[in-house]
Amino acid sequence: MAKAHISATNATDKTIRTIDRKREREKRFILNKAKENAEEFATRVTQRLIDREVLEINSLQDVRDAFVQQLRRLPELDDFDIQMKIAPIRTLIQDPNILSLYLTGYVIEDLINNPAIEDIFGEDADIYRAIDSIFKILRPPQ
Repeated sequence: MAKAHISATNATDKTIRTIDRKREREKRFILNKAKENAEEFATRVTQRLIDREVLEINSLQDVRDAFVQQLRRLPELDDFDIQMKIAPIRTLIQDPNILSLYLTGYVIEDLINNPAIEDIFGEDADIYRAIDSIFKILRPPQ
């Protein structure tokens, strides 16, 4: 019986598919955990952004509710919608947490228009690091 020939391209494709499946499972896990614990995470993110002087607000509850709403609807969003939100900041950091990146995009593009927000301070990377300091616990160790 002839030995099956495994080319370098075939092995590379298999590796890429394996990595893609792992990232997709990680993404689904993170988004579902965020939805399950939306109230707690929204409170923590809001407080962290205030503590790090990223957000200047006039209504803590309105900002918290905006984060709760985002966290609850994330698992139902199309992949296209998520990719559109993170596209401008995708290269902000190497191997980013998809949830932290999405919420950073949300803060920069959408939350700024919320009437409860007086001002947003800091660079995009500062906002990402503040948000990721909350959500990094959801990522499995590499």
